[in-house]
Amino acid sequence: MANGKSEQLKSLKQFKLSSSRLILLGFAVPIVIGAILLALPLSSSSGESIGWINALFTSTSAVCVTGLAVVDTGADFSIFGQIIIMCLIQVGGLGFMTFGVLIAVVLGKKIGLKNRLLLQESTNALSTQGVVRLSLGIFLIALIIEFIGAALLIVRWEAELGLGQAIYYGMFHSVSSFNNAGFGLWSDSLSRYVGDPLVNLVITLLFIIGGLGFTVVLDVWKHRRWNKLSLHSRIVLSTSAFLCLAGFIVIFIIELFNSRTFGPLTWGERIWAGYFQGVVTRTAGFNTIDISAMMTTSQFFMIFLMFIGASSGSTGGGIKTNTFAVLLFTLISIIKGKEDVQLLNRRIPQSIILRSIAVMVISVSVVIGATFLLTISEHSLQKDFMEVLFEVTSAFGTVGLSMGLTPELSPFGKGVIILTMYIGRLGPLTLAFALSQRVVKQKYRLPEEKVLIG
Repeated sequence: MANGKSEQLKSLKQFKLSSSRLILLGFAVPIVIGAILLALPLSSSSGESIGWINALFTSTSAVCVTGLAVVDTGADFSIFGQIIIMCLIQVGGLGFMTFGVLIAVVLGKKIGLKNRLLLQESTNALSTQGVVRLSLGIFLIALIIEFIGAALLIVRWEAELGLGQAIYYGMFHSVSSFNNAGFGLWSDSLSRYVGDPLVNLVITLLFIIGGLGFTVVLDVWKHRRWNKLSLHSRIVLSTSAFLCLAGFIVIFIIELFNSRTFGPLTWGERIWAGYFQGVVTRTAGFNTIDISAMMTTSQFFMIFLMFIGASSGSTGGGIKTNTFAVLLFTLISIIKGKEDVQLLNRRIPQSIILRSIAVMVISVSVVIGATFLLTISEHSLQKDFMEVLFEVTSAFGTVGLSMGLTPELSPFGKGVIILTMYIGRLGPLTLAFALSQRVVKQKYRLPEEKVLIG
């Protein structure tokens, strides 16, 4: 009896010490609370509940900063419901541990080693050193950038909406943009501002900065010189710039031949539309042209960009730009017959390469599995395979771009997308951390034998 009790206490202790489980729970709790609040008639503009499955979907999309919606955020939710969504976006984007540290500091409580380890995982920091300062820096940076973004949008929208509504719309879209959520208060997202330079630049700069990761932003702010930046920061900045430029060029050129998207636009609006849709795939979720009307080639290229997503330690999802860079240079090294993987004059450790491969394999498996389930459950909708794959990749990459499938999903289909958004926000990050910490030392090594590959 005593032994059984001892084993239970040991198991409970191990559960409590599992930072991965705590992070999973830390995101699940606000999702549940948000779903309860959004299901209230008070949250609906009609005064009637939107239903539990729709409330859960919206809450998950907000906390996982995705932006996919089964109901119209601006039309179907009351001001109360929209404010709940904005708060959920902020909590999901910055992370529950960031708010926990802020509260602890305000109350004068000490941050112990266990909480520092949890902070390290939740912020994706390289070590526990300075994680408390990093968390406070994250909160401060977010508030400053969101305030600046909101102020610029308020100036732009004041004449059009009036000061009161401009302040509200500016705050909502600034928070949604910086946290890479993609929730908007207009039914057409930002299509009415397809050629507006200020709206295009403010929104894109917000989600690009948010997608770089807080460690990169702090590193740039501290050193401000390329050769003094960490390898991680240089990889993120280089890869992000390359993907943004590639997205702009490819989509702009392809959509020039599409009369349904670029046809009615002036040349100036075409350039802004190509730029916006080229960089928005960095997990933001806004759109200035109809995604479903785009060329199939553009949609497929956007799937590729959405799968890569933002960067580690950011408000975005996907396999991350740094993972993509490591995998790309690993492939180049293999082709060239090099023993080591070299990136920006540095050698990448074998453990990082293996973790990148693991994240890639898990991510592909999740996307394939979710797509497979939706092709079965949503067969009656008679949707093209591209639409299903696009929606699943958007959910996994926490992007929020849609070809129109999400509002038509069955309850089972909504459940699949909910789970995909949750895994997309937490899976690769949690897996990478778990693999980096749980190193099992083997007492012996088995004999080696070669296996044919390729």
